[in-house]
Amino acid sequence: QVQLVESGGGLVQPGGSLRLSCAASGFAFSSFGMNWYRQAPGKERELVAGIYNSGDTNYSDSVKGRFTISRDNAKKRVYLQMNSLKPEDTAVYYCNARFLNNAYWGQGTQVTVSS
Repeated sequence: QVQLVESGGGLVQPGGSLRLSCAASGFAFSSFGMNWYRQAPGKERELVAGIYNSGDTNYSDSVKGRFTISRDNAKKRVYLQMNSLKPEDTAVYYCNARFLNNAYWGQGTQVTVSS
């Protein structure tokens, strides 16, 4: 059974940091591209960061220089280190796995940036 379980969300003040983690199981993790998406209230889900099975990464312009995505194939985990957080980063963050026609989603973890 495929599972993606996010953790690490919470409430943080502007300028603070959080590290999200996504634990994967039930599929060939090392073959999949892994992504973090987010969805704020009233907005569409957007791609935040992605890491290919090669290790290459890509980021949305809004988080470039502040967020870092990484993966540990041995542990079947993907991480999102978020620094210099802003109120506009507030959203539910989702882990996504993608390979050819296969795509899997986690349940999401809430990140709230507020003073």
